[in-house]
Amino acid sequence: MNSVYKIGFYTAISLVIANMIGTGVFTSLGFQLINIHSVFSILVLWLLGGVISLCGALVYAELGVTFPKSGGEYVYLSKLIHPFVGFLSGWVSSTVGFAAPVALASVALGTYVNVIFPQVNITVCALTVVGLISVIHATNLKSGSSFQKILTFLKIIFIILFIVAGFWYTPLHMVSILPQAHSESEIFSQPFWVGLIYVSYAYSGWNAASYLAGDMHDVKKDLPKALIVGTLIVTAIYVLLNYVFLYSTPASELAGVLEIGHVSASHIFGEFFGKFMSLVIAFLLVSSISAMIMAGPRIIKSMGDDVPMLNFLAITNKNNVPYLAVILQSVITVILILTAQFESVLTFVGFSLSIFTFLTVMSIFILRSRKIENTSYKTWGYPFTPILFLALNGFTIYFVFINKTEESLWGLLNLVIGGVIYVIGTQFSKNKHV
Repeated sequence: MNSVYKIGFYTAISLVIANMIGTGVFTSLGFQLINIHSVFSILVLWLLGGVISLCGALVYAELGVTFPKSGGEYVYLSKLIHPFVGFLSGWVSSTVGFAAPVALASVALGTYVNVIFPQVNITVCALTVVGLISVIHATNLKSGSSFQKILTFLKIIFIILFIVAGFWYTPLHMVSILPQAHSESEIFSQPFWVGLIYVSYAYSGWNAASYLAGDMHDVKKDLPKALIVGTLIVTAIYVLLNYVFLYSTPASELAGVLEIGHVSASHIFGEFFGKFMSLVIAFLLVSSISAMIMAGPRIIKSMGDDVPMLNFLAITNKNNVPYLAVILQSVITVILILTAQFESVLTFVGFSLSIFTFLTVMSIFILRSRKIENTSYKTWGYPFTPILFLALNGFTIYFVFINKTEESLWGLLNLVIGGVIYVIGTQFSKNKHV
């Protein structure tokens, strides 16, 4: 009998990198430049996003090593705070937390392909990509793991080549990364912190490897390395990419523009080759879609393991893949694509998930107070790194609620629905055992 396949470090780190690098880094800069004009301030903004993510990754590494089960926040919050809180976290992730970003990335991919090949229908393209990748990840963990590693490797190679080409290019305008007279006031301004909301979205996914902790060959060794090294790599890529965008193109041409990658590539390679940047970004999105389709169902499976009413979602095939969970997430994704509701859903999902990320990092203090020990890994910089994460992440949650109140309230309503499901499920379990 064949042993169950387990993923290693390279698959785990590819999940982190692929989950993080999506459309965000290629679209956010134009909106930041409307109110922030210093290159130094922009780079500080992206570096700060990396610092926040790294502080979170350091904590998740300890939680994941202590509780080496797939499911991420769902597992940690259930163990350390209460199963109800864990369920709410899992509810958000399993219903729309992964499905909405997959829908957004898939439609974005279809849009980029349509730019080069107008005859390609955007919706059909999006649905085809979701369908094909779902089949891969619903069938075999080994083949899905190899698929993910190859896509992520090619993504990194392309981005490195683009950065090198950017530095090789000689711009016609002057660029300085040194602080300007207005840099300090910009960093402490409201637009800077509102911009951090979108930067945080671009960094989301730094915790991706924790969702497959139970599928890892050596979780105590590989999970901390994947979370920390993956986050550091993406931080370096993000800062360098944004510098190349600003170095290659005058800020006046980028301000308010969505297709930052296309505009920058047109300056570096010329207008003809710049058009193909859309096709390249579409290819980059395939690895992001794959990573989310691979990670999300593990939360659904963990909930199925723990909640009797949802036991059917924990069913696996002969390769130990939770294929019903993969199918459920993909069905929700398809519905969001066909109804075009993913963008409105995405805002309140981001707000809800940030709350649970905040609670998860906060739970490290509960872990330490209970003296639940592991000898493999401890959070570097404790307690300062989790405190820094909580302060900056809490500030971001506050700004989202103030500036996106309606969407935030929809997110809270979704939590209420999840709470009702939990109560019904708990009652069902009690009645079943009477």
